[in-house]
Amino acid sequence: MSDVAAIEGFVRKYQELKTEIAKVIIGQDEVVNQILIAIFSGGHALLIGVPGLAKTLMVNTISQALGLEFKRIQFTPDLMPSDILGSEILDENRNFKFIKGPVFSNIILADEINRTPPKTQAALLEAMQERAVTVAGHHYKLNLPYFVLATQNPIEQEGTYPLPEAQLDRFMFAVNLDYPSFEEEVQVVKSTTTDVESKVNSLFTAQEIIDIQHLIRRIPVADNVIEYAVRMTGKTRPKSPEATDLVKNYIDWGAGPRASQNLILAAKTHAAIHGKFSPDIENVQAVANSIFKHRIIKNYKAEAEGITEEQIIKDLF
Repeated sequence: MSDVAAIEGFVRKYQELKTEIAKVIIGQDEVVNQILIAIFSGGHALLIGVPGLAKTLMVNTISQALGLEFKRIQFTPDLMPSDILGSEILDENRNFKFIKGPVFSNIILADEINRTPPKTQAALLEAMQERAVTVAGHHYKLNLPYFVLATQNPIEQEGTYPLPEAQLDRFMFAVNLDYPSFEEEVQVVKSTTTDVESKVNSLFTAQEIIDIQHLIRRIPVADNVIEYAVRMTGKTRPKSPEATDLVKNYIDWGAGPRASQNLILAAKTHAAIHGKFSPDIENVQAVANSIFKHRIIKNYKAEAEGITEEQIIKDLF
C-alpha cells in the first residue's frame, strides 16, 4: 500500500476512533485530539487538571479503543523505583527471577506524578526516553507502542516534588484539562448515573499503531516549514536576537531543540489526521501551544505581574 493510501485509511480510522471514544468521554475534544496526536507521533503527554475531570477514564477509554494494554500507577511519597520497574526475587530453586512492574504495558497512566520523590520520577525517565529499563544490571525492552500519560493537580502543591525541567522536556505535550461546559456536565451526569454501560470497541492492533508511527515519520516536510519551527523555538530564548519583548522581559529559559523536533513530528500527525500529505505552517501553529507551554521557564517578574505562558506563546506568532 502506498503512503498516500495509508494516510487516507488513517483519516477514516481516526474518525471511527473519535466516535468510539465519544461513547464514554463527553466533550474534551481538543484534549482527546492532543493525546492521540502524541500517541501516533510516538511521544508522551502531561495532563494538568483538577481532580474529578475523568482523566483516568479518558486514558482507559483511549487504550481500549486503540486495543492496547493499560496500567495505572498511583504516585505517592513512599513509592519506590522497584514498585514501578519490578524487582528480582529468589524463586523456589533459589534462582533470581525478575518480576515485571506495571511499567511493562503499552499505556501507562502516571497519576499525580509530582507526588513522588525525584528518585522514583527518574525511574520513569529511562522508560520514557529509551523504551527500556535497567534493573539489577539487566536491560529489559518495553512493549511497543509505549506511551506515558502523567497527570498533575495544579491546586494542591503541599507535599509535592515539582518535575525537573529535564523530565518535563521528555513530554511532547502539556495539556490543560478544564471543567466541562454546563451542557456537557448535564450529559455527563445523565450518562453516569444509570446502569447502562457503553462498550468501547478496539479498532487497532499494537502493530498497526507502530506502522502508523512509522508512516508519520515518512511524511515529507518542506524546508521552509522546518525552518519556521526552529525559528519559533529560537524566539522563546531570551538571549536570541529574534526574541520578542515579552520573552526578553519575562522568560528565564526558553525551549530546547527537542521542542523543534516535537513541533515537526506533531505537525506531521496533525496534518495526517486532517487528510494532508505534508504539514504546513498552520499545522505547526496548531500544536505549538502545548509543546512550548511546559518548556519555557518564567521569571519572578512574570509571576508578579500575572503573565501566563499562553500570552507569551501567542505573542510569538
